[in-house]
Amino acid sequence: MKTEEKLNMTMLCDFYELTMGNGYFEVGFQDRITYFDVFFRDVPDKGGFAICAGLEQLIDYIKNLHFEEADIQYLRQRKLFSEEFLEFLRHFRFTGDIWAVPEGTPIFPREPILTVRAPAIQAQLIETFVLLTLNHQSLIATKANRIVRAAQGRTVLEFGSRRAQGTDAAITGARAAYIGGCKGTACTISDQLYGVPAGGTMAHAWVQMFDSQYEAFKAYCEIYPTNATLLVDTYNTLKSGVPDAIRAFNEVLRPRGITKCGIRLDSGDIAYLTREARKMLDAAGWTECQISASNSLDEYIIQDLIRQGAEIGLFGVGERMITARSEPVFGGVYKLSAVEDSRGNIIPKIKVSENVDKITNPHFKKVYRIFDNATGKAEADYITVWDETVDASQPLELFDPQATWKRKTYTGFTAKPLLRPIFQGGALVYNCPSLPEVQRYCLEQVDTLWDEVKRFENPHTYYVDLSQKLWDIKQHLLRDKR
Repeated sequence: MKTEEKLNMTMLCDFYELTMGNGYFEVGFQDRITYFDVFFRDVPDKGGFAICAGLEQLIDYIKNLHFEEADIQYLRQRKLFSEEFLEFLRHFRFTGDIWAVPEGTPIFPREPILTVRAPAIQAQLIETFVLLTLNHQSLIATKANRIVRAAQGRTVLEFGSRRAQGTDAAITGARAAYIGGCKGTACTISDQLYGVPAGGTMAHAWVQMFDSQYEAFKAYCEIYPTNATLLVDTYNTLKSGVPDAIRAFNEVLRPRGITKCGIRLDSGDIAYLTREARKMLDAAGWTECQISASNSLDEYIIQDLIRQGAEIGLFGVGERMITARSEPVFGGVYKLSAVEDSRGNIIPKIKVSENVDKITNPHFKKVYRIFDNATGKAEADYITVWDETVDASQPLELFDPQATWKRKTYTGFTAKPLLRPIFQGGALVYNCPSLPEVQRYCLEQVDTLWDEVKRFENPHTYYVDLSQKLWDIKQHLLRDKR
C-alpha cells in the first residue's frame, strides 16, 4: 500500500517544468547531461543542524516515473506542447544518476544533500517532488529531534494527525517524527504503511459516556488491563480524576497482579498537577504508574516543565510537531550546478545574486564529514570537486569560505563521504534500511555533534567549508559573470 496509489505523482510538478521540458526538446537539449543539487540555506528555528528525511518516498517516486495516456491528453489540450514532445513523454522514464545523504543524517546549510545527474528534461521534471518530500520530512524530523532532545530521555509520541496540513502530511509526518526520535504515533495508517508503532487509549468522550468517572475508568481497566492509561482531567484532576483512577487500579488491576498502568493530563497547570498526582499515586502504592502529558507541547514548554519538576514520563506532542508550527517551512532548493559538453566534460554553472546567501556553489561535488579520531565528534563538513580525494594521513587545512582568513588545520581525523549512490543509469542501487535502523542511525549521528551545536538558543556554528580547488572555481565564475 502506498499513499500515492490513486494519483500519478509524475504530474505532481510545477507547470514550468513541463514548458521548460518542451523547450529543451525543441532546442535539442533533451539529451544534454545536467547536474542539480538540493541544499537548504537556514536551519529551522535558528537551530544548529537539521535532519535529512524523505529519501524512501523519493525512491518510490523515481522508480514509478511515467506519463499515462490521460496525462498526455491533458497536456495536449493545453495547446502548448509539440506532438513530438508528447510522444517523448509517452515513453518517459528516469535513466540518470542520483546521490543522496542517508535519512537520519544531520545536515547543514549550503551543502548538497542530494545530487541529480540526468538528461535535462528528466532532471528538470523531478524538481517539485524531490523538494516537497525532502523539505517536508526533513522539517518534521528536525522538529521532532529537537522535542525528543528536550525531553531528556523521556518518551515522546507524535499525536498530531488531526492538526496536520493534509492527509500525506499526517502520514509521512508521523514517519519523519519517528526518524527524529519519537517512539510512536497516534496515526494508525502510518503504522500500517511504514511500521511506525501506533498506540492510544481514551479521549474525554469515553469518560463523559458513563454515569460516573469511576465507572468509565473501571470499565476501561477491565477491557484493557495491560494497557490501562486513564485520562484524569475531564472534571477535576486532583479531587476526582486521580482518586478515581487509583480506585479503578486497586479494584481491577491489583487483584490480577498488574502494576503497569498510567494516567494522562491534557490541561491545567501540568507541572503542579503531575507533582501532586505523583504523590497521590506513590502513597497508594502505584509507584510504577506512568504519568503522561499532552496539550500543545513543544521543545521549550517541555524544557520548562522538566525544570519545574514536573513528574512526566511520556509526552504526547501534536500540532506543534506535525506542523512545525514555530517555523513551518524547510527552505530546500534545487539548483543547476553543472552540465556536460558533447565530449563529456563537466562545465560548472553558478547562480549569481546580490543576496550573497543565494549565490550557489558550482560543479559536480562531493561532501565529506570530518571526524576527530580522538573524540569521535564531527568537526566540519568539507565540499570538494568530484575528482578530489581527502588523504587522512596528511594535515587538512579548512577555511571559512565567507571569511577566508579563518583557517584550521586538522590531523588525526577521518573523512567520511556523505552522499551515497542511490540510482545509477536509472537503476536503484541503494538498499533502504528499515525505519528502526534509520532512527537508530539518526540518534547515533546526532550524538557525534558537540553539545554546543545542539543548543536550542544561539548554537555554535558548524562549518561547511569548500576545498581550495572548488573555491577557486567559484571565484573564477563570479569574476566571469560580472
